[in-house]
Amino acid sequence: MQEDIFFPKIITHLNFLDMSRLKQSHSIDNLITDLQTIQQNQCSLSEQDSKTLNEALRILNVLKRKKGRTNEQILSEIVKVFNLLAKFFR
Repeated sequence: MQEDIFFPKIITHLNFLDMSRLKQSHSIDNLITDLQTIQQNQCSLSEQDSKTLNEALRILNVLKRKKGRTNEQILSEIVKVFNLLAKFFR
């Protein structure tokens, strides 16, 4: 899938992996907050859209709680979230 190639490039350009863990954590917190806001303000979400947002939130919350992950593991989880969000915003 072409998205799997595209999204790691975006994350690399955003320097997510070059951020300190604290900044990464703040970025994840902000994304969680934004997704929760979308979820709360969009009462007309389809069941599939709701499931997609819930899955992205689940991954982010697990990522937020887990300590000791390598940059590759973090990147892998963030790519999963970006792929889910790409499906949502299509």
